[in-house]
Amino acid sequence: MSKRLIAVLGAIALISATALPAQTAKKNWTVPRTSDGHPDLQGIWTNVTLTPMERPAVFKDKPTATDQEAHAYESKEATELNKQDGQSDGPLIAAALSSGVGGYNVLFIDRGSELARVDGVKRTSLIVDPADGKMPLRTKEGNQRIAGVFKSNFVYDSVKDRPLSERCLIGFGSTSGPPMLPVLYNNNYQIVQTSENVMILVEMVHDARIIRINGTHPPANVRQWLGDSIGHWEGDTLVVDTTNFNDQPAFMGASPNLHVIERFRRVDANTILYKATIDDPSTYQKPFTIEYPFVATAGPVYEYACHEGNYAMTDIMGGAREMEKAKQNK
Repeated sequence: MSKRLIAVLGAIALISATALPAQTAKKNWTVPRTSDGHPDLQGIWTNVTLTPMERPAVFKDKPTATDQEAHAYESKEATELNKQDGQSDGPLIAAALSSGVGGYNVLFIDRGSELARVDGVKRTSLIVDPADGKMPLRTKEGNQRIAGVFKSNFVYDSVKDRPLSERCLIGFGSTSGPPMLPVLYNNNYQIVQTSENVMILVEMVHDARIIRINGTHPPANVRQWLGDSIGHWEGDTLVVDTTNFNDQPAFMGASPNLHVIERFRRVDANTILYKATIDDPSTYQKPFTIEYPFVATAGPVYEYACHEGNYAMTDIMGGAREMEKAKQNK
């Protein structure tokens, strides 16, 4: 057994052993508040988790897992990670490639070591509605759009044809949101809060979401990659409504009609419970909801230098031209 695998398994055991004291501390905790009386969400948080978007077959009909079941799943994932360490192929790298961003080896992947824990139990999928933990069926239009996104990954005629994430314009896999999804690495977020705005700095790429408290959406012709986010407080829950996406939302081939409602609720000293409902009738046959924790972390939020100062894009385009020449010379 490698040192890396031993460390991962040891961390899992340590977290399990300290679960009871954490529950006791939670009972004695009160919500910290800002000067205007609302819950203080500020700090650095991570949503890193092994829990997948959709419920895997091993947990069919089980929205939660026992600690024993979770440990078996987490240990299997740790073993697979260790097995693939140093390789340039395999399931984890295939997942990275499918996002439009190339992966070198699993050294760059940091998905954490645990399933997400909510209300004291481990969750088996990020999706909590529908109850089967599966994404709703896509519409015909949605399937066509997804197919078009996939094909665009293989177009090299111009830099502008390359995926937005590859060009480092927005974070891939909807890390910036909304919804703000955990992906393969760089899952840290910093929240800064005033009475008028909430800013979420995203570690992946360089996005900064500005949520205007009690704002109004601009006219429908004003469109942005991350949409337009306005927030309001419902008791101790920050509710964020986002519309006005452009024709290339980051979320999984969504349409400009994407509408996301997020809820941020501070549940203990180290956790914000994050819940988001995705409604996009042009892409999915019905809305669905995801839920998972954002956990306090020491940070920092690192600078994400993407194409700044390197040769990736010129190499990609230059390689495409060389392939075209080789094809012409056959």
